[in-house]
Parts: sequence; C-alpha cells; structure tokens
Amino acid sequence: MDIDKSMYNNNIQQSSKYYIETYGCQMNVYDSELVAGLLEKCGYRETTKINNADAVFLNTCAIRKKAEDAVHNKLNSLQYLKKKKPGMILGVLGCMAQNLKNELLASKPFIDVILGPDSYRHIPDIINQRKINSEHWVDTHLSKFEVYDDLFPSRHDGVNAWISISRGCDKFCSFCIVPFTRGRERSRSMKSIYSEVENVVSKGYVEVTLLGQNVNSYRTKEGTFSNLLESICNISGLKRIRFSSPHPQNMDEKLIEVISNNNNICNHIHLPLQAGSDRILQRMNRTYNQKEYLDLVDRIRQILPGCSISTDIIVGFPGETEFDFEETIHVMKEVGFSNAFMFKYSSRPGTKASQYSDQIDESIKRMRLEKIIALQKILTLIENKKFIGEVIKVLVEKESKKSSNQWAGRSDGNTWVIFDKTNENIKDIVDVIIEEARGVSLLGKRKLEKELAYEVN
Repeated sequence: MDIDKSMYNNNIQQSSKYYIETYGCQMNVYDSELVAGLLEKCGYRETTKINNADAVFLNTCAIRKKAEDAVHNKLNSLQYLKKKKPGMILGVLGCMAQNLKNELLASKPFIDVILGPDSYRHIPDIINQRKINSEHWVDTHLSKFEVYDDLFPSRHDGVNAWISISRGCDKFCSFCIVPFTRGRERSRSMKSIYSEVENVVSKGYVEVTLLGQNVNSYRTKEGTFSNLLESICNISGLKRIRFSSPHPQNMDEKLIEVISNNNNICNHIHLPLQAGSDRILQRMNRTYNQKEYLDLVDRIRQILPGCSISTDIIVGFPGETEFDFEETIHVMKEVGFSNAFMFKYSSRPGTKASQYSDQIDESIKRMRLEKIIALQKILTLIENKKFIGEVIKVLVEKESKKSSNQWAGRSDGNTWVIFDKTNENIKDIVDVIIEEARGVSLLGKRKLEKELAYEVN
C-alpha cells in the first residue's frame, strides 16, 4: 500500500510542541504572540511545560543588565535539557539576541537559533531546514521596513490585547539601547492596525493597548497617531483603548483633545519623566526640560480633568548630584503621579551614557531608588484616597487573587479595584463605589443600577 509521505510528515509536525518564555516589555509580549502565530502555522501546538517542548524560544530584553542576567541563567539551566533532547530547537529572540549574538555564539554553542526583532519571518524556513540538517541559524539584520503588517499574533483568550503600531526608535536617548537593538522608527499602516483591532474585538477582546517605543510619534501617509485613535474609536464592541508609551515631545494638544472627545479612550497617560533635573535631562538627550514637562502636565489636566498620570524614573544617571536628584523629587511631588516605574541607572554598552566617566556608586543609586519608591507609595495613596466615596467605572478583568468571592478590575485611570461579586461577568464595565484605598489598589462595592436610579430620582 502506498503511503502519502507529505501527510506522514504533516502528522509528525502536528504533534510538535513549542514553549516561549518572554522577558521585558509589552512589545516583547506582542512579539512572542507573533512568533506563536508563525509556529502554529507550521503545525506546532503550545505547551506550558518546557520539558515537553520540541522548540523552546526565549524572547529577550536588553534594556537592563538584570534582564540579561536572567536570560543567561535560564540558558545555563536549559543546557541539560538540550543534552537530553538534542533534536529540540533552542532559540534566543529579540533585543538580547540582536545585541549579544557574538557572546551567545561563543559562550553557548548549544543554542540553535538567534533571531533579532526583525527576523521572525524566517521561523517557517528554520522549521523546514531542521528536517534536513541541524545547522545554526543566525539573523540579526535590522530592517528599515519590517513592521509585520500582514501577520496576526496567536493570543490566549483575554480582556486586553496588545497591538504594536510601530517599531524601532529615533530618539536616541543617551541611556537607551533600543535604537541599536530594534532599529529606526517605522509605523504600520493604519489599515492593518484597524483590521487587527477589528479582529481581536471579533474574538471577544473588549480592550486594546496600542504599543510603540514612542507611540505618539506614529505617522503614515494615512495620518498621525491622533487620526489612528479617532479611527479605531468607532469600532463596535471596543470598550476601552489604552496606549504606551508616549514621548513628552510628541504630546500635542490635538492628541489630548482626541482623548477628551472619546469616552472609550482611557483617561490615563503614561508620561515618562526619567529625571527632574534640566542638566540630567539634557545629558539624557530627552529633548525637554523640567518646565516644559510640568507645563505639559498642567495642559493635560486642563483638558482632561482627573486624568491619571504615571511615569518612568531613572536614578543614579552618570553625573547625577544630590541637587539633581532633589529636582526629581520636586517634580514627583509637583505632579503627584498615580504610579511610577522606577529604576537604578543600568549602563548599556554602546550607548553614549556608558562612556561617561562620572558613573554613580551602586550604593548611592540603591539609596536614591529606595527614597523615591517610598515617596511614590505616599503619592499613590494620596491620589487613590481622592476616589473614596466616588462612583467609578471598572472593567472586570479577573477573579481577585485573595478571594474567589471578589473581582479585580481596572479603573479608567489604570488603578486596580477589588469588589465583591454580584451579578456581573468578566469583560463587563460596572459602577463601583470606592470605600477604601489600600496601597496601590482601591476597594469598593458594586453600585447597582436600581441604586443609581434611586439617587437620580
């Protein structure tokens, strides 16, 4: 009896499993979903158990040394698994692959595949090549054009979908390695983004977060970031739109007004500060000063009353004096950030800041970081207490970790709210009256429609 060999090979592939571990930012999460989509087109199925995988990919981050160290440690632990399963494909993807390919090739020859962020289209070719031979595959070419316009990620069921609208960065902040690992900035077509948003909404997602290294510098022949937001606001079934991260330099009044005029764009802006000192901001090449940043915050709050503003802060940048650090403290208090992502400066080889001779001692960096973390806890609590007694709209996202009788969801301003279950479901937007502010979360109870109607009458 004749055997259809192509069917036989297809059956083998159908039984193959992949495992992806993601490090770093939301952009990497999105990229991992792109890679998952490509692997599934090749007949692979996802597994949550790394020991069962026929292909293991680590999608890496090079923003900070701590992230790189975590990947190195993981690869060292995977060397044993690779010996047990020599046919398993072991790949390193993303920014660290782009930045440290020579080091990885020299120190970890058991790695089969090294792909930079613009090389994921090669994955089907790699899968096919592995049927013939087991040669290494390395591609870290940075593209001026690749935006993965025609590829759709493979996502798990959920409430929020990450959607990349641009890739790369042209800002060249002196501390940042992204322009070297992700290349120059380029934007996806508005049509493809609109189609992807429609697609995720049709699959049950009710919120999207638009991603870009500098999301508000998005620009195509079809329009700007403001035009893109106005376009997708009209998609039926899309309850909430978020975006991350804008650059203060590109935050114009038109964008703020678009947010104000559309109820499904969340009243929250993540506005990276990085430092409060004009001298350090100039050294960082951030292209704005303290006054310009604070004026922008004032303008946002004039047009968007109650807008929640969060930020990123780096302490211990080369040459940062105690006065410079106190300027950061000043801006934190002046703005009253709802939340902040705070880091010690981490030197990245190849960046301008790594060449400065006046690096700050680690003990000083650690002390300054501890100080702003303590301050931000106070500021967050102050901001959250303003909501006590207020009724706010909460998108139900998941069951609370602390109790199966409670829901956890996010407010319009991106604050987590915990409340007792009644008759709502995940993905519903419900009214919650806030009773308590505890740490970074709000606690409340459901405000039912009959109660609201009674108050109106």
